[in-house]
Amino acid sequence: MSLIENIIRPEIRALAAYHVPESEGFIKLDAMENPYELPQDLRAELGRRLADVAMNRYPVPSYAALKARLSAAFGVPAGYGLTLGNGSDELISMLSVACARPGAKVLAPLPGFVMYSMSARFAGLEFVGVPLRPDFSLDKPAMLAAIAEHRPAITYLAYPNNPTGNLFDAADMEDIIRAVGDSGVVVADEAYQPFAQASFMSRLPAFPNLVVMRTVSKLGLAGIRLGYMSASEALLAEFEKVRPPYNINVLTQAAAEFMLEHVPVLDAQAAQLREQRALLAQALAALPGVEVFPSAANFLLVRIKSAAANADTVYSALLARKVLVKNVGKMHALLENCLRVTVSTPEENRIFLDAFQASLASTSTAPA
Repeated sequence: MSLIENIIRPEIRALAAYHVPESEGFIKLDAMENPYELPQDLRAELGRRLADVAMNRYPVPSYAALKARLSAAFGVPAGYGLTLGNGSDELISMLSVACARPGAKVLAPLPGFVMYSMSARFAGLEFVGVPLRPDFSLDKPAMLAAIAEHRPAITYLAYPNNPTGNLFDAADMEDIIRAVGDSGVVVADEAYQPFAQASFMSRLPAFPNLVVMRTVSKLGLAGIRLGYMSASEALLAEFEKVRPPYNINVLTQAAAEFMLEHVPVLDAQAAQLREQRALLAQALAALPGVEVFPSAANFLLVRIKSAAANADTVYSALLARKVLVKNVGKMHALLENCLRVTVSTPEENRIFLDAFQASLASTSTAPA
């Protein structure tokens, strides 16, 4: 056997690494980032604040001040704390490690965020996917049957879902949380909450097994990599045991604390993107051979329904026009011929629309 075969677990060797494409020189509409930069005066003040950070010292490990500001700004119920992560990805990894008892399973609807399954497999957990209905709503009977069969340690419900963009029915989610009961935790992943304006955060006291997870990435701070989750004190105490020490660096901490003094700026940007989402969806829906799905996130899922074009050809034509979107058509059968497009500024949305129309036309008229 080779060195790799001797030391690397077979299930890891079978996986492909998470791929992030190069984007220099492209209109970047593939990663659900906020396209708006901070106003110049805030950028200058942030620079001064960061210059005063003691980078020669480790962070204060409790992060008490940052947690207090996050809780106050984002409606964490009284008596509920936070665990912080280097983005939601690290929080998902921490949940997997904490819950990786022999034979434990992770359950989530599909299509969904790929890191739920990847992180489960990294930790040696079995992943169980339950297909959504063709309209991307939860198949509640199938979910309840899977819960009864597998008794998952972790069940993920993204609210809204990625890559479909829709909000699952809240009553269905509550039924699922009750069905899981004390055999596992249910994670409401609210990464896109600023654009959905719907949340399970206030429901935490009603469900002892509920974890609400969020990130500041989609709010406009993707570069500082900060995620947070709230749950009962007893659950958080266990999750804290697997959190790497000093996992939030001092620059992230200082930048986040500064921006939490200016949340209205971020809220205004989110409001602009919600407005642009509606305009972009309307413009796309008016194009022949294009289906646009309802979205409560900062992206749109579109399906190419033209007989003469498909998601692969349109995606390639967009790349040739230096526009980068996400081709999700091969992620799951329900996503056949689908592209996911980040909602951006009016200027970038117009560039995308022009490129998209041209790509549709060029692929439709290309010789067979």
